[in-house]
Amino acid sequence: MTKLIYKDLSYKIQGAFFEIYKSFRDAHKEAIYHKALVKELKQLNLKIESEKRIKIEYKGTLVGFYVPDIIVNELVLIEIKSKPIITKNDSHQFWHYLKVSDYKLGYLVNFGKPDGVEFQRRVYDTARTPAQSFA
Repeated sequence: MTKLIYKDLSYKIQGAFFEIYKSFRDAHKEAIYHKALVKELKQLNLKIESEKRIKIEYKGTLVGFYVPDIIVNELVLIEIKSKPIITKNDSHQFWHYLKVSDYKLGYLVNFGKPDGVEFQRRVYDTARTPAQSFA
């Protein structure tokens, strides 16, 4: 049996997604969901970092930054979307964001789907080597 990473924290985060969707449905832009999610997670007494800059290096040289929407408890990366569907490109890009960070768990959440909140929970841990971690 596989152990679920950050089980209790994941439960709280996912509950926050559903709580926000219940209030707003699919009627707003990404920035509104971002602010609401920050507020909801703080009400759950979670530590939130909004738009934290993560360094991206290439062969030892800083080439840019990735700015995830939310980091929770210094453990979980959250990327927010508000569109009718999450595309393969969205999923692929999110996977690479998680890969270049030191975070083991990430959520790609989409509030723009008309029939309910959609999210992908991704774990990136065992495949990462020290050479692949760039944050």
